[in-house]
Amino acid sequence: MATRRLDVMNSSNRPPGDCILPAYLRRLGLLLSVCLAPLACASNSAVAPAAATDKQPNILLILVDDMGFTDLGSFGGEIDTPNLDALAYAGVRFSNFQAAPTCSPTRAMLLTGTDNHVAGLGNMAEEMAPNQQGQPGYEGYLNQRVVTVASLLRDAGYRTYMTGKWHLGTSPETSPAARGFERSFAMLSGGASHYADMKPAYSPTADSKAPYRKDGELLQQLPANFDYSSQFYVDEMIDYLEQDKDSGKPFFAYLAYTAPHWPLQAPDSAIAKYAGRYNDGYDALAQRRLQRQKTLGLLDPKATATPKPAGTLPWSALDPAARKQQTRQMEIYAAMIDQVDHHTGRLVDYLKANALLDNTLILFMSDNGAEGHDLDSTWSAAMYPKIRQVIDTTHDFSYANMGKPNSYVFLGAGWAHASSPALRLYKGATSEGGTRVAAFAHFPRQLPAGHISHELVSVADITPTLLQLTGIEHPGTDYRGRAIAPPSGTSMLHAWRGQSVPADLQQRVLGMELMGKRAVRAGDWKLVHMPPPYGKGAWQLYNLREDIGEQRDLAASHPEQLKRMVSYWQKYASDNAVILPDWLSGY
Repeated sequence: MATRRLDVMNSSNRPPGDCILPAYLRRLGLLLSVCLAPLACASNSAVAPAAATDKQPNILLILVDDMGFTDLGSFGGEIDTPNLDALAYAGVRFSNFQAAPTCSPTRAMLLTGTDNHVAGLGNMAEEMAPNQQGQPGYEGYLNQRVVTVASLLRDAGYRTYMTGKWHLGTSPETSPAARGFERSFAMLSGGASHYADMKPAYSPTADSKAPYRKDGELLQQLPANFDYSSQFYVDEMIDYLEQDKDSGKPFFAYLAYTAPHWPLQAPDSAIAKYAGRYNDGYDALAQRRLQRQKTLGLLDPKATATPKPAGTLPWSALDPAARKQQTRQMEIYAAMIDQVDHHTGRLVDYLKANALLDNTLILFMSDNGAEGHDLDSTWSAAMYPKIRQVIDTTHDFSYANMGKPNSYVFLGAGWAHASSPALRLYKGATSEGGTRVAAFAHFPRQLPAGHISHELVSVADITPTLLQLTGIEHPGTDYRGRAIAPPSGTSMLHAWRGQSVPADLQQRVLGMELMGKRAVRAGDWKLVHMPPPYGKGAWQLYNLREDIGEQRDLAASHPEQLKRMVSYWQKYASDNAVILPDWLSGY
């Protein structure tokens, strides 16, 4: 019997018969010697070129930060997102797009096509456990064992631009300017104020500034036209495009909004637009969005809402003061997404005015599920007391100041649940609420309009797909004389084009791990292991076709499937030298 290829999310995707080194050797830096023979990595080191007559497309990659699965109108929400919805409806929406549970691991996979444990973000730098520190794959920044899609596109003649959140390294050597982007304006850390005050989202010292680099140079203050993060990142991107518009070269533009990441902040006029819209609370909103997703065809008609996260009170149980506070949180959050849509519309208008839109692939996605943690959660004070003290003493928490500069607001578990009502939990979890995100691709020249793809797509597939679309080969295991890992993702261009997916991809196995939380996907089956309060601290087995909300644990009733899925996890962990943390913050 032929051996079926085992495709593992964020794994090495080795063809059958490829050698496998012990994990301890890979941790000594020999991971990349696995695929020295070109033939051994043929499935990943090269991609089929586009037709010779095709003009290479421009690429606009848009990433938002902590947005829920249903927040866009085209994905079931009521927030005003006409510009993004127009693109989504005229393109391909993905109902089964998988990211990592948090931001920097997703970004590492997005830009390289490799597993986050290989690329240097085996854990977030902020969450690194003592036993992970100093280990290969746990550098806390994008390491030199991977090459970015920006570098490959630049080498092939593309102009490469990046604005927004980087979160893949703070030094000059790990900045966007050093990883393939010719022009860049990057907020380097995980979060910051959305205004020009440069307040970090988290810091143990009160006088620190959020780090920003412009074309590699560290800034001491932000430009005078930095009125609001989403506005400025689009302004800067348009400026890059305008400066080089007569070059005759295609462009790769990576627009990484920091919205709607906490602290939740938005212009007063945008917040006022949503005044009163959420007065009936998160329980009512969850039901409306659930029904809307079914109507749109994004969910099975039999899908039901999952229970709210533990400790989240029903809306009816909140007192008037709590409802008032909670309502304003959601109004600000909605305003942030509204602003993402507005400023994206300005960028699309620029592309139209310069006859660039028709030959531009626009890919939009969130980096993980909505943020359901809360500032008052136990982890924030117990695990990070200095950071919590700085936050408490340097911000104005009054109701009147909510959403303004110097405010500090979280979305909260109730609204995060309403943003993905059919899914379990939220950002930080390896359940579907943490990893299944809204994503779409718009490119009418090659992709069908109005199509919804239900195929399983990983964020690690983006780089291989973009390379196939542009006809550019991945160098495999060597880039400019240094050993690199080949992509673990695979091109999903056929799924984007609405074509049938090969049988082996229909049964692909995708694994993930972050902060000790683990998961494996194989067809309709999903295996999950998360510590309390996320899970039971044991393996749980679900059939997502019948139970997308992960509510019926089948581990005891399907022991053979459980055993098979555990073996998939073990292979994933071995292939990627996963080091389970010996310390957890609880995030």
